[in-house]
Amino acid sequence: MAIEENSLILIPARYASTRFPGKPLVDIAGKPMIQHVYEKAAVVSDHVYVATDDKRIYDAVLAFGGRAVMTSDTHRSGTDRCYEAYTKVKELLQRNFDVVVNVQGDEPFIIPEQIESLIVRFEEPAVQIATLAKPFEKNDEIFDPNKVKVVFSTNHTALYFSRNPIPYCRGVEREDWLAKTPFYKHVGMYAYRPEILKAVTSIPQGVLEQAESLEQLRWLENGYTIAVSITNHESIGIDTPEDLEKLKELIQ
Repeated sequence: MAIEENSLILIPARYASTRFPGKPLVDIAGKPMIQHVYEKAAVVSDHVYVATDDKRIYDAVLAFGGRAVMTSDTHRSGTDRCYEAYTKVKELLQRNFDVVVNVQGDEPFIIPEQIESLIVRFEEPAVQIATLAKPFEKNDEIFDPNKVKVVFSTNHTALYFSRNPIPYCRGVEREDWLAKTPFYKHVGMYAYRPEILKAVTSIPQGVLEQAESLEQLRWLENGYTIAVSITNHESIGIDTPEDLEKLKELIQ
């Protein structure tokens, strides 16, 4: 069986977002945002579920013909929500999966190839977790703390993630940093082996995560490895109503 056929894709989606309540259901080109994400994921796997804590999102997914599972409203992160959803789908279908993929519900312009590039990493037996990174193209963006940077080894295993620019270019003017060395933006899509997903959800927050507010640092701090695949596709995330308005201007 091809590894894609034995992969479960989960899309965590909350209604009660602080910055943008109801975000998964906003209309983009005649469809709710969550439907755009679902349809991209469904190109890769027959096993796609939205994991939500809100009946409105659950009903909307079923209305367009998708699958969804209800989860707790007390989860610390999308990873925790994914693990609960994984256990429910596994019980519902009475089957195991080789890979569990966590696709953000506010990224309507991801492409299926990005998901596929994560899944194929698990053909390597040593891979525990996989994620994506994209080269920065604008120098000023590497100084934006909302754009998370990642550095990785020669075998594409993550060394560190930070809101600060990494690496630091000593003796180089700030405006010349990107010309000096490549910088990579973390794209927040993850895939896990099921046993690793279970393990990382039981780890308490560590010093690094508390400092940077990045949950993947909890995994690195506890010795888990994160494989990094490179994508050149610029996906557009929707975090605020202003982001949505900018997006609508682009697609008109």
